Amino acid sequence: MGIGRRTLAAAVATTVIGLVPVAPAQAAPPDIAARLAAIPGMTVVSENPAPAPGFRFFFLTYRQPVDHTNPAGPTFQQRLQLLHRDVNRPMVLHTTGYNMPERSFRAEPTVLVDGNQISVEQRFFTPSRPNPADWRKLDIWQAATDHHKLTLALKAVYGKKWLATGASKGGMTSVYHRRFYPRDLDGVVAYVAPNDANNSEDSSYDDFFASVGATPACRTALKALQQEALSRRTDLVNIYEAYAAENGLHFNQVFGSPDRAFEMAVLDTEWAFWQYNNEANCQVPGRDATNEEILTFIDQNATVSFYTDEGILPYAPYFYQAATQLGWAEPKFRYLEDLLHYPNLYVANSSLPPELRSPYDPAPMIDVDRWVTKTSSQMLFVYGSNDPWSAEQFHPSSKDSYTYTAPGANHGANIAQLTATDAEAARATVRRWAGVSAPATQRSTAVLDSYNPDLERRPL
Repeated sequence: MGIGRRTLAAAVATTVIGLVPVAPAQAAPPDIAARLAAIPGMTVVSENPAPAPGFRFFFLTYRQPVDHTNPAGPTFQQRLQLLHRDVNRPMVLHTTGYNMPERSFRAEPTVLVDGNQISVEQRFFTPSRPNPADWRKLDIWQAATDHHKLTLALKAVYGKKWLATGASKGGMTSVYHRRFYPRDLDGVVAYVAPNDANNSEDSSYDDFFASVGATPACRTALKALQQEALSRRTDLVNIYEAYAAENGLHFNQVFGSPDRAFEMAVLDTEWAFWQYNNEANCQVPGRDATNEEILTFIDQNATVSFYTDEGILPYAPYFYQAATQLGWAEPKFRYLEDLLHYPNLYVANSSLPPELRSPYDPAPMIDVDRWVTKTSSQMLFVYGSNDPWSAEQFHPSSKDSYTYTAPGANHGANIAQLTATDAEAARATVRRWAGVSAPATQRSTAVLDSYNPDLERRPL
């Protein structure tokens, strides 16, 4: 009987176990495109062909208030692109500080952490411009709050570590985001980001141009070229004006005349050479050069079409921000004083149409500089020793923050151009902030990593 009872109990138990319903297979998570479309305010404009195996690439827009102090008021659509890797990888928020790049790429920190990346168009750069445009709403806090809202929205999908990065004005933009919303980010990597904490004191730029390069030869040749160009003003302006007419370019809305635009191009030539070029390429036409050779050199470095209405008006949001809050570089050009027609030309307001010219407020940059120096943490700055924009730098606190200078590098300075010791330390810091370890082999994707939008011709 005992054995029979045990057998019967075992049989019943087996039957009961057999009747326990099997759990259904877990449903697959929603596709990333569907998850993005479900974010309130987000529109998936298009999914573009995958730029490389393991990635997906989207153009998106996100609805932003024109004025973040009035979230129920008018809105505009802010453009961004997304390079999707995996929701379990870190996210890098990249900004050029200008327009959204329209092709896929990876910024250096994105490569280092094998992460996802968004690249965001700065407010007021078309088409991310409110209509009508109240330019008073273009300031560093409003722009930082754009990035804050976007970060909060996307963290619902991308919940791992977040870094911000950018170069030049894009690097400044990343700094301002962290200044106002430090909890959004786990670190900032800012490249060649100028810090004009005192806009009335720009002697550091004069010091830079007096010492840049290994020898005086290139510096002397560039200054002589500027002097010669202004000495031939009448002939060169006539050539410039004919070029503009032939190409449908105008001088009505900003500089007002080809003569004034020409002078600005000449003033910019030395700066533009060192920003984008190097001493090895310092093949400057001499005083016996033809007019065409001199103007060609100016064009190759400063891009003379940039100073026409068609060239400069797309950058009005930058010049407006420089004129009102960011400040601007103003070397003295003492070696050109006797040749200038417009002595106060080299200021941000000169590059704006009259209706946008505005007074400068020093308080925002003073505040940012004080915060970066005394309070900030997890900030990494990279500068180039031959870059004029690196003459005025941020100096971060000692709270897990660092500044590196790439020897001989210009406005394209990055971690890869640092000394071996500095590069190793910087890479380790970026990966630590992102919560990832160095891969056994670096994942390289040439189609994504061969394009750098931060090296495109821009005023900053």
